[in-house]
Amino acid sequence: MLHKTRGIVFKTTDYSESSVVVQVFTEKFGLQSYLINGARKPRAKIRMNMIQPLHLLDMVVYHKLNGGIQRVSELRNVPLFESLPYDLTKSSLALFLNEVLYKVVKHHHEDLPLFEFIFHSIALLDRMETGLNNFHLWFLSHLSRYLGFYPERTNERVSAYFDLRNGVFTNVPPGHVHFLHGSLVKKFTELLETKIDSLHVLRINNTERRELLSRILDYYRLHVDNFSEIRSHKIIEEVLSP
Repeated sequence: MLHKTRGIVFKTTDYSESSVVVQVFTEKFGLQSYLINGARKPRAKIRMNMIQPLHLLDMVVYHKLNGGIQRVSELRNVPLFESLPYDLTKSSLALFLNEVLYKVVKHHHEDLPLFEFIFHSIALLDRMETGLNNFHLWFLSHLSRYLGFYPERTNERVSAYFDLRNGVFTNVPPGHVHFLHGSLVKKFTELLETKIDSLHVLRINNTERRELLSRILDYYRLHVDNFSEIRSHKIIEEVLSP
C-alpha cells in the first residue's frame, strides 16, 4: 500500500553496485530503511545528492507492517535547501547534528512532536543568517525535551548549579562531578529560554561554547543508553573558532 510522508535523511549505505539503502526518520512511521535502486547511476531518478544527511523529503512509499527494508515510489527534496549544503558552517553543523541524531533516534513508530522539531529546526538552519555559532547548543538543549530528559527548570534563575545527572537546577553542590556551575549555568539557562529566531542575541564566548558543548554531550551520555563518543564535534570547534 502506498503512503505519503515527509522524511529526514539520517544515513545512506551502499547496497549494490548502483543501489543504496537510506535510513530515513519519517513523519508517519518513525525510523525506516528504504532501498533506492539505481541511485548511483548517472541518470538516476533519485540521485545521491537528494539523499544526503539531514536532507528533508516528501516521499511516496510502500510500507510493510512486518518491517525490514521498505521501498520508495517517489521522492523529492521539500523544502529544497538554499544554503546548507554549500555553506561550510551550516554543513559542519548538519554533520555534527546528524551524528547525534543517528545515535539517539531509534523509534520505528510515529513520533510527530520529535519529527516536527527536527524537521523545522533543519529548515530554519538552512535559512538562518545570524546566530549560527550557537545553533548546535540550542538544538541539543531543546531536543532533550522530545527524548524525555529536558531539564526541570524550577529555580533556574536563582540556582548556582545544574545537576546533569538528575536534570535539575539546585543551590546545593551535587555529590558527583556531573554538573554545571558559574557562568555556564547562566548561559545554559539562556539557551533554554531563547527561541530559535533569537539566537543572534546570545553572547557566548568561544571558551564557554566549547565547554557547554562538552557538558551537554555528557548530559546526553548520562541519559541515553549506549550514547558513544561523538567525533564530529571537533570539526564544529574548528569551524566556529574565531
